[in-house]
Amino acid sequence: MTLKLNGLWSSALVVLLAVGLSAQAPARPATPPDPNQTPTFRVQIDAVTMDVVTKDDQGRFIPDLKREEFEVYEDGIKQDISSMTLSHGGRVANLLEAPPPPPPEGIILPPVRRVQDTSGRIFLFFVDDLHMQFQNTGRVRDLFKRIGKNLIHDGDLFGIVSSGPSSISIDMTYDRRRLDEAVNKMTGGGLKPSEIINQGNGSGGPTELRYQAHVAFSTMQEALENLEKVHNRRKALIWVSEGYDFNPFQESRLGLRSGDSPFMQNQGNVMMNTRDNGDGTSSTAPDSMTKYQQQSETFSDSELAFELGEITRSANRANTTIYTIDPRGLVAGSDIDEQVDPAEWGNYVRKSQDSLRVLAEETGGLAVVNMNDFDKALKNIDAASSDYYVLGYYSSNTDATRRRRRIEVKVTRKDVNVFSRKEYVLRAPKPAAPSAAPKPQ
Repeated sequence: MTLKLNGLWSSALVVLLAVGLSAQAPARPATPPDPNQTPTFRVQIDAVTMDVVTKDDQGRFIPDLKREEFEVYEDGIKQDISSMTLSHGGRVANLLEAPPPPPPEGIILPPVRRVQDTSGRIFLFFVDDLHMQFQNTGRVRDLFKRIGKNLIHDGDLFGIVSSGPSSISIDMTYDRRRLDEAVNKMTGGGLKPSEIINQGNGSGGPTELRYQAHVAFSTMQEALENLEKVHNRRKALIWVSEGYDFNPFQESRLGLRSGDSPFMQNQGNVMMNTRDNGDGTSSTAPDSMTKYQQQSETFSDSELAFELGEITRSANRANTTIYTIDPRGLVAGSDIDEQVDPAEWGNYVRKSQDSLRVLAEETGGLAVVNMNDFDKALKNIDAASSDYYVLGYYSSNTDATRRRRRIEVKVTRKDVNVFSRKEYVLRAPKPAAPSAAPKPQ
């Protein structure tokens, strides 16, 4: 998938740190350089920018903070704030802009007004229909109708992409009619609990479930790489999904439930050893193959955490805030047609919602889970995307080998809650292209 962001490829304030080495030029061209001369190291440091939202205890945005009230730390070291802009109520103001110089004597022509397209926001909507139940299709479509009403405004640039059967791929546009076209295509295609339980298992768990998660993550990795090229605009990724769990319903999938259990289990995986207890009774225990499968799935949670970490690092590098929305709303029990053990179902819901919380919290966003009031949630997202500060600084760390940088933003004023990204990661330098082999004489 390729997002076309027409006219937005700006070159200012890229989150990039590069260290260059150049030899000092000789004073006179005719004089050969002194081999004992100490080389000069030239260090180039580009600015790091981040969106910062500040709220009081009542959740109201605080628009009157000064630069001296902000403290930005990178890896625990305080940085000097070099730029600071404020977006409030659709208006953008440069809070550190120096006053204009006094006008010279004589005839003065009015200066040419620079056209800046910075007031509008950029939204990327991700419809993860591979992780949405078909019966929730109506809820998803209603959610996006509310998004068109409560979130997207004139001047906002938005694009929509899906991961599966909905086949939605709308390039960045200002045309709100494209959103209505996409709503009619949205259809849930996620696996049901019974399908997860009865499907085949690989070395790390349900193969199809993991494949669908990798499709969703790779789709967003590509999208975030494109968003990384956009600067000086507020970027938000609205991630609509029911969440992720690499190891759901393990006992039912491996046939470890008691034979007289009223709940569903994969009969094809029932492989138990029966042994005599010596007192006229017998008991069953998992056979060696089942134990091996259990052990192979031990690290499923850590693998999921790694995948989520890759996504959040890409989002932080692109200075993009992720807002996750679970279209299920307030989740109760499983569907009446799915005979799933309540304990396993509750564990599955908790882990899938936690994955959405990680995506949002690690990028300074908001996770809308276990909530039916989508209008209120969308208004909160709208406010967070409209009222914010943009702080910039030049990193004092010139070590290009230290790619991962932790960021912490503090406000000295009391009773102020701060929301911002927590880190950024430098891209690894691309290896130089191999030189062409010399042609034979």
